[in-house]
Amino acid sequence: MTADWEEVRRLAAYFQRAQFAESVQRLSERNCIEIVAKLIACKKLDVVHTLDGKEYITPAQIKQEILYELSAHRGRVNTVELQQILNVDLIHIEKRVHDIVRTDKNIQLILGQLIDENYLNQLAEEVNDKLQEAGQVSIPELCKSYDLPRDFLTEVLCKHTGKIIHGKMDEYDKRMIFTQAFVSRHRSKICGLFSAITRPTPVSSLISQYEVPEHLLYSELDDLMSTGRLKGTIVGGRQNKAVYIPDIYSKTQNNWVDSFLKQNSYLEFEALTRLGIPDSVNYIRKRYKSRKLLFLKAACLDQVIVDQVEASVEEAVSSGTWADVQSLLPSCLSTEDVGILLNHVMRTTNLLSSARIFKETIIVSEKLISGCISLFEEYMHRKAEKEIKSNPVFLISEEDLKNTTLVAEHTASSKKDKKEERRKKATEGGGSVKGGGGGNSREIRIRKTKKKGKKDEDSDDESSVAVQGRSKQQETHFMSQEEIEDVLQKKFQDCPEEIISDLAEELIRPLNKKYKEVLQSVFASSASSSSGSSRKQTVKDLQEEINILYNNIRLFERGTKLFPEDSQISITKYVLKTVCTDAANLLFNVLATDLMMAVESASCLTPEMRLKILGKLPEETKQPMTKLNNSLNGKCFEDFLLNLELMTEICGIMLKKGDKKKERQALFQHRQVLMEQLKVTEDPAFVLHLTSVLMFQFSTNCMLHAPGRCVPQIISTLSGMIPEDQHKLLSKYQSLVVKQLIGQNRKSGQTEDDTTQNQPEECVADEIRKELMSLTPVIKDLVLKTRKTSLTEE
Repeated sequence: MTADWEEVRRLAAYFQRAQFAESVQRLSERNCIEIVAKLIACKKLDVVHTLDGKEYITPAQIKQEILYELSAHRGRVNTVELQQILNVDLIHIEKRVHDIVRTDKNIQLILGQLIDENYLNQLAEEVNDKLQEAGQVSIPELCKSYDLPRDFLTEVLCKHTGKIIHGKMDEYDKRMIFTQAFVSRHRSKICGLFSAITRPTPVSSLISQYEVPEHLLYSELDDLMSTGRLKGTIVGGRQNKAVYIPDIYSKTQNNWVDSFLKQNSYLEFEALTRLGIPDSVNYIRKRYKSRKLLFLKAACLDQVIVDQVEASVEEAVSSGTWADVQSLLPSCLSTEDVGILLNHVMRTTNLLSSARIFKETIIVSEKLISGCISLFEEYMHRKAEKEIKSNPVFLISEEDLKNTTLVAEHTASSKKDKKEERRKKATEGGGSVKGGGGGNSREIRIRKTKKKGKKDEDSDDESSVAVQGRSKQQETHFMSQEEIEDVLQKKFQDCPEEIISDLAEELIRPLNKKYKEVLQSVFASSASSSSGSSRKQTVKDLQEEINILYNNIRLFERGTKLFPEDSQISITKYVLKTVCTDAANLLFNVLATDLMMAVESASCLTPEMRLKILGKLPEETKQPMTKLNNSLNGKCFEDFLLNLELMTEICGIMLKKGDKKKERQALFQHRQVLMEQLKVTEDPAFVLHLTSVLMFQFSTNCMLHAPGRCVPQIISTLSGMIPEDQHKLLSKYQSLVVKQLIGQNRKSGQTEDDTTQNQPEECVADEIRKELMSLTPVIKDLVLKTRKTSLTEE
C-alpha cells in the first residue's frame, strides 16, 4: 500500500515538472510542404500531390489502387472515373495505366477504358447466352450494347467462338454469328424453298416473304449449288436485283431461243427481254460464240438474211436498177437498222461507189443515176442554144471576165507613152513593202491611184456588166425538181414515187453542173476568136509583171547580203514568203487556167491551193513546178531564181535582166513609196521600221525587204554607216518602242482588278507614249530632211 502511494507521488512530481518545463521546437505545416516540395524537386522523393492539395501519394500506391478499382468494377473501368475516385490528376493515372497495360498482358486499354481478361470471358458468356436464346447475334448490335469498337469485339468473339461461344461465324460476312441448330434449320428451309422454284424469282422477295437471314441465305445457297443439291444460278450479284434462275427454266428458255433463231434466222432483243433475259445482247454473244451474227439496234440477224440482202444489192447494181430490201427483212427492224445493214453489206461487197441508199431502205445503182443524167442531154443543148441567143452575157466564165477586164484596161492605156506605162507598172510591181516594229510584222500594200479618163470609165462600165452577167450566171438553173420528176416518171413508170422524188433531188446539182459545162462549151466555141486576142494581151501583161518582180527580188537579194549570216536567213525567208510567193503564184495561176482552176487574183492562192494545182498538172510540168513551190520554204534565193527561170521558159515567158538605168528607177520608186508612207504614219513601231529601212537604202544604195523582227539587226548594221548621234537616237527610239509594246501586251492580259492595282505602270506607259510622240518627228526628219537637203544640193 505504501509502495503504491509512493509511485503516485513520483508520477505527480513528474507531471508537475513537465508542466513547468519549456516547450520543444516544432515544424509548421507550411515548412513541411516546402521541405517535401524541395525533396521532390531534387528527385529524392517520388510522390504525387492529390487534387485537393491535402495529401501525397506514391506512384506505386496509385498503381495498386487502380488495380483495386479495376477489380471492384468487375474488370472494366474508365480512366476518367479513376481520376474522380483516386483524387489524382489524369496525367498521372494515364502513366500508371500504360505501365499496367505494358506489364500485364491480360489487361488492355480500349477507348480510354481498362479491360481485363475476366471481363472478356464474362462478355463471351453473355453473348453465348444471347446466341443460344435467339439462334443468331449481330456484332454491330453487340457493339452498341457493350460500347466497344467493332474490330476489337470481332477479334474477341472469334477467339472465344467454339470455346465459350457455341456457334459459328458467317464465312462471307463476319458481322453475324449463328448456332449450328439455327443454320441447319434455315439450310433445310432454303433447300426446300429453292427446290420448288420453276421460274426466275427475285431473291429479295423470298427473303422478305419467308424471313430468311440474307447473309445466311447467300452462303448456304452457294454451298447448295456448288454441291449440286440445287440446280440453278444467281444473276445480278448479291444485291437487291439478284434473281435466282432454275436450270429447268434456263433449259426451256434456251430451247425456245434456239428454235426461234433456227426458224426465223433473227432474234429480237425486246422479245428476249420479255422472255426473262435481262441482258439479251451479252446472252446471245455468249451462247452463239461460234455463229456469225450481225448485231443491229433492235435485233441480230443470221448470216442467211445478210446473204439474201447482199444478193439483192449485187443484182440491183449489176443490172443498173433499184431494189427495196425492206421486204426481205423482219418487221421488227427500224429504218435505222435497215440503213446500218445496207451500209455493212455495201462495205463488205465493195459497192459503196457503185450504189446509193435512198429512204434508208432502197438501193439505187449509180448506173441508173448516170443513165438518168444522159436523159437530159438533149434538153441541155436546146436550152443552151436558146440561152446564147437570148442573153449571151450570162455565159461569161470567170476566166473570160478576167480577160475582158484586161482588154479594157489595155485599150484605155494603149495610147499613153510607153515609158510612162512601164514606170507605172514598175510602181505597181515593186511597191509591195512589208514592215513592222517591235517584233510584230506588218504588211503594207501600196498601189498608186490612176487618173481615169473617159475611156477608163468605159472599161469600168464593161467590167461592171461582166460582173452582173456572172452573178446572174450563178443563179441560172437547168430545171426545177418538179420538172425533173415529170421526166423521170415518164421513163420509170413502175418506180415508186418516193424513189422518183429522191432521185430528182439527187440529180439537181449534177444536172446544173453539167448544164453550166454545156453552156461554157457552147459559148467558148462561139467566142474563140475574141478570146484569142485577150489571151495574148494577158500573157504580155503577165510577162511584164513577172519581170518587175524578178528584178525586185534580185535587188532585195543584194541588200540582204550586207547582213550577218543569221540575219540573212531571216530576211531571205521573209522575201521568199512574200515577193517570191507572189511571183510563183502568177505562174501557178497561168497553169491553173488550162485546168479551169484559176482565181481572179493570183495573190489569193494559198499553199493548199497550189498543192491541188500541182496534183492536176501533167508530169513534164509538175516536177519543175514542185521544185519551185518547195524553194519557197528554203533559205536561199539561188534555188528559187533558178527554178523561176526554168518555169518561165516552159511557160513561154521571157525574163529580162534589168540594167543600171532600170535599177536606179526601181530604187527611186521604192524609196518614194516608203517615204510617202512615213509621212502619213504616226505608229511609233511603223515609223521605226520605215526609217531604219530608208536609212539603210540611203547608206548602202540597196533596197531592203525585211520583217519587223529584224529592225534591231538593221539598226545594228547601220552602226558606222550613219553619224553616231543619229545611231544613238535610233537606238533610244527602238528601246522606247519595245517598252511600249511590252506594256501593251501586259495590259491586254490583265483583268479589271489587276488594272486598278497597276496605276504606277500606267503612269510609266504615259511617259513612254509622250516621249515617243516628241521623238517621232525627229526620227522622221532623219530621212525626210536628209532627202530634202540632198535634193537641194543636187
